[in-house]
Amino acid sequence: MQTARLWRSLGHHDLQGRFRIDGVTGPDEYSALADNNVYTNLMAARNFVSAADVCERNQDRARELGVTPEEMADWRAAADRIFIPYDQRLGVHPQAEGFTDHEMWNFADTKPDQYPLMLHFPYFDLYRKQVVKQPDLVFAMQLCCDVFTDEQKARNFDYYERMTVRDSSLSACTQAVLAAEVGHLRLALDYTAEAALMDLQDLEHNARDGLHIASLAGTWIALVNGFGGMRDHAGVLSFTPRLPDGLTSLSFSIVRRKLCLRVEVTARAAVYRLTRGTGTLRIIHHGEPLTLNDSNPIERPIPAAPMREPPAQPPGREPRRRSPGGAPL
Repeated sequence: MQTARLWRSLGHHDLQGRFRIDGVTGPDEYSALADNNVYTNLMAARNFVSAADVCERNQDRARELGVTPEEMADWRAAADRIFIPYDQRLGVHPQAEGFTDHEMWNFADTKPDQYPLMLHFPYFDLYRKQVVKQPDLVFAMQLCCDVFTDEQKARNFDYYERMTVRDSSLSACTQAVLAAEVGHLRLALDYTAEAALMDLQDLEHNARDGLHIASLAGTWIALVNGFGGMRDHAGVLSFTPRLPDGLTSLSFSIVRRKLCLRVEVTARAAVYRLTRGTGTLRIIHHGEPLTLNDSNPIERPIPAAPMREPPAQPPGREPRRRSPGGAPL
């Protein structure tokens, strides 16, 4: 409730009735004081709806906190009218309003020893160019998968791969998830290995300063949300599992409302079973609704990944290629 009030105080309805949040910094630290960052606006909209829902379920407590029906209606109106910019010319979402109008960073003249960019170039230059430190719009697509079509996800991912330099260890796991979702399974494997081996192979040459704990946690995200295809939307777990060459199987467990779900994935099929708890659990497998009970596992085939041209990365910023069956994860 309080964070919904915060977002409402930070935004406003413009002359077209759109709810805007201006002057923010989204996940990408190479873009600051941006207007209508897609990730930020989507998170605010989700907060508005969630706050209104929980206040309606707990009306006595909401009244104690001074929440009125008018305030809840205002939150829902802001969520309904949240501004999500889209570039019709390029067919992609700018990570913030006007971002795709910026000049592209000159990657050709950037030397390998000039990365990370923030150590060699003033932020004034970075903020004015199309260059991304860590995934921003890509992260929005991971968390708000229902907002974007499959084609938009593929086009957006391809566009931002060309300018994401991964000057942060927080990048690889998110890029792995979306690479797997849009069908670039080998690239997803490369990014997953980067997240997992960040410290073991000292990929950023700074392991002496401490472990990259977020990258290690990101390995779980890359495996479960990436190759397991797990998403949590509207109270239902969905899965779109697919494995790349080099991974023969993937198994993980999720506790959902006192029920333990076990997911076992191979190249051809996925098996879902409840291993603890009593009751039923609704899930979705590649668009097919399934209902699990406490006794019978369900096996379903895995459809082939869509065929797409692999995206390009900035010169010299490609992830290290992992051969099938190569570096252990």
